[in-house]
Amino acid sequence: MLWQRLEDVYGSPEVIENALLKKVEDFPKISVRDNHKLRELGDILMEVEAARIDGYLPGLSYLNTSRGVSPIVQKLPHNLQEKWITVGSRYKEQHRVPYPPFSVFVNFICEQARTRNDPSFASITGSWCGAKTEKTLPLQRSLGLTWNMQSDTFTFRVSKEQKPFTRRGILSTVNGLYDPLGYVSPVTIQGKALVRELSTEQAEWDDPLPALKEEQWRQWTDSLCELEQLQIDRPYVPLSLRSARHRELCVFSDASTMAISAVAYLKVMDMEGNGHIGFVMGKSKLAPHPPHTIPRLELCAAVLATEMADLITDEFDMNIDKVTFYTDSRIVLGYIYNTSRRFYVYVTNRVARIRKSTSPEQWHFVSTEHNPADHGTRSVPAAVLKDTNWLQGPAFLSRDPSSQPKTFELMHPDTDVDIRPQQVTAFTTNASENELGSHRLERFSSWKTLSRAIAKLILKVRSCMESPNSKTDAQTQAKLVILRNAQHDAFPEEIKCLSRGDVIPKASPLRKLSPIVDSDGLLRVGGRIPLADIPWEEKHPIIVPKKHHIATLLVRHYHEQVAHQGRHLTEGAVRSAGLWLIGGKRLVSNIIHKCVICNKLRGRMEEQKMSNLPAERLNPGPPFTNVGVDVFGPWTISTRRTRGGIVENKRWAVLFTCLVSRAVHIEVVESMSSSSFVNALRRFTAVRGPVRLFRSDQGTNFVGACKELKMNSEDPELTSYLQDQGSTWTFNPPHSSHMGGVWERMIGVARRILDALLLKTKPLHLTHEVLVTLMSEVMAIMNARPLVPVSSDPDMPTVLTPAMLLTQKMDPVSPPPGEHDLKDLYSKQWKQVQALADAFWKRWRQEYLTSLQPRRKWHVDKPNLSKGDVVLLKDAQVKRNEWPVGVVVNAIPSKDSKVRKVDIKVVKQGTQKVYSRPVSEVILLVKGE
Repeated sequence: MLWQRLEDVYGSPEVIENALLKKVEDFPKISVRDNHKLRELGDILMEVEAARIDGYLPGLSYLNTSRGVSPIVQKLPHNLQEKWITVGSRYKEQHRVPYPPFSVFVNFICEQARTRNDPSFASITGSWCGAKTEKTLPLQRSLGLTWNMQSDTFTFRVSKEQKPFTRRGILSTVNGLYDPLGYVSPVTIQGKALVRELSTEQAEWDDPLPALKEEQWRQWTDSLCELEQLQIDRPYVPLSLRSARHRELCVFSDASTMAISAVAYLKVMDMEGNGHIGFVMGKSKLAPHPPHTIPRLELCAAVLATEMADLITDEFDMNIDKVTFYTDSRIVLGYIYNTSRRFYVYVTNRVARIRKSTSPEQWHFVSTEHNPADHGTRSVPAAVLKDTNWLQGPAFLSRDPSSQPKTFELMHPDTDVDIRPQQVTAFTTNASENELGSHRLERFSSWKTLSRAIAKLILKVRSCMESPNSKTDAQTQAKLVILRNAQHDAFPEEIKCLSRGDVIPKASPLRKLSPIVDSDGLLRVGGRIPLADIPWEEKHPIIVPKKHHIATLLVRHYHEQVAHQGRHLTEGAVRSAGLWLIGGKRLVSNIIHKCVICNKLRGRMEEQKMSNLPAERLNPGPPFTNVGVDVFGPWTISTRRTRGGIVENKRWAVLFTCLVSRAVHIEVVESMSSSSFVNALRRFTAVRGPVRLFRSDQGTNFVGACKELKMNSEDPELTSYLQDQGSTWTFNPPHSSHMGGVWERMIGVARRILDALLLKTKPLHLTHEVLVTLMSEVMAIMNARPLVPVSSDPDMPTVLTPAMLLTQKMDPVSPPPGEHDLKDLYSKQWKQVQALADAFWKRWRQEYLTSLQPRRKWHVDKPNLSKGDVVLLKDAQVKRNEWPVGVVVNAIPSKDSKVRKVDIKVVKQGTQKVYSRPVSEVILLVKGE
């Protein structure tokens, strides 16, 4: 029947499943006293069970597991959660299943809902009273707490085991006493205090502690045995709580330099007006460190009492008619009742927490001798605890309310350090004849902001006037006031002369403009066009001084109005607005030059004077001692023929350039991987000999090869080997091809020669062997190129080429020094080689080295970028508007103290990255301080 009703309401099984799961998921948490909500949950679970069984819905099968039931259990009150754990555990043991079926849980909820909503059970006592039987009831134990079901009392069981006097031992002893409701808090607080005191010793967990405190510790541990004689009634009061006429929760708080404490009692009035007091809960906590004043500690105790009352009222399954708080600190009561004075943060936050849950009328004063919470703030021996009022409560609670203290005198602590002193604020106004003053206007960076601020001031003045004049718009009047103030600052003598009718001095910049003063007291251009048929404001524009801050704000404003266009449009917008800037062209140009938006849109990349050539390019040495490396390609080659056609692969070439002789060496590689490049490097060094210095860009294959060969490694053994070989590898910054122009230029030459050679070879005939042969021919042609311009003089010697040094075959050459026979000259091969090399280097110094003197570009020193500069980082892969903005975090100077490389921090999508770039790849936006 239930399943049929669900089908009629929801329709398809999938809709039923989703709707029921949604209802269970959205069901709120049930409080202890909300029995109607428990019945609603039971009805929903019955529908879910009917759908699971009768509807054959596979999506509900997970409800038979702990994962499916646990979210529903969390919605139950705490006491029902504990009861379900007991019922479920018993079912698992009896039926030997991993978890009770969902039907068992549904029956449990429905049974609890039916019992709690049955009116016939409303008169049952809230406290259990065991019936007297001849059979002795068993003892129930939980950790260190024992429930004597025969007498219905709680007793404590204390371990007799003597723990060692170490940090681990004392902590185990103190935590071994299970007291969740704080029955014996006045006893255990001394142990906690000793733990804190002894834990300050710099000792390990199992090291013996100093013997000075051991005797005090042993006395306290020996006194714990007296707790076994203590019997605490389990019921709060001997009568039924539900049949009581009045239920009141009374909470006491107190504090000392050692601890803060709170204790709560339930006061129940029966129908005859008799009062019964029952202990509910107590708690003691060590005073916070560092030490606080007693008023602050008392305030912390009041907060603890408030939190304890909230906890008890939430867990009680019956209504409490009234909650009353007691403290023996009049200062704290003054804090709570205060409505006029201000406190410092510490007191303010805690008073706010108290008043969030309570009202001042709930707080009362109690003397220290009648305050049971006082026992929780100081040590009480276990044998004496039952003789105090900690468990019974103060005597005045059981009397008639009229005899209880109701009023107290609130202290007025004018000298309290936690109360802010009352301050009297006085304003002093100095009248100024110079209107606004330039120093005030310089605080503004925008014309709109400045004019709005002055307009608000004008409106305020108008509102205070008896007959406000509102004929002029406040914004317009603000503009006139600001400009008049700027003119009085810049041209005081000219204004005085015009007001007296005198002639303006010759040195004044206004003399050419024939200035006049209008009705508003503003200087305007008199000019030569008063008869022109144009608006009066354009014939006589307002004069604006160039060096005043207002001129800068106006130019920025109209520069933004014309969408950051150039000087002509910006200056035209200023003139159209009826303003005449003295020396406006230079001012507008300076502001546009400093404009961040204009620099982002049209700014030039930074430059620096071309640096001096490094030593490895200027000093003679064996060929390929200092080498520049780069890779170019690819080319498609035919590797083999198959039935399906020709298999094609790609090849690249590595070009090694001697930095001194400009000779080149080319090696073909099969891929752009580090391993292929390492093999090419090995072939190169096998043919040309060891290399002292490699220079390259930061290509992935170069970086990988450097790591593969462990160049510049910090390993001592490898470092020693590299020092012996004298080999290092230097990388140029990324995107700085101009720093490696000496070898980057060779790639263009090699491509042009190779393109001409490839015209003679058909694409299908280009194999690896053919490509290697072509590269060798390219290498020979490049090494035969002249290093200096070729002279047309027939008496000049042979053209200077790198091949003269590599092949030793270029004639004629100078004879070796000294007198030698002809046949002896040619029989001594080393003398021939030496003669050829000396001839090459002599001409290299005379003809080639001197040609490197002039700088082809970048002739002027530029300001260095510095740490903190805001720059725009060039990114060739995106549009200029999307280039990232970064901050210079490191400026790397060269040997001449000029910065040509910088490290830039950029934030992209919340991630910080640092890029190394040459200054030619950045645009300066804002100069750092």
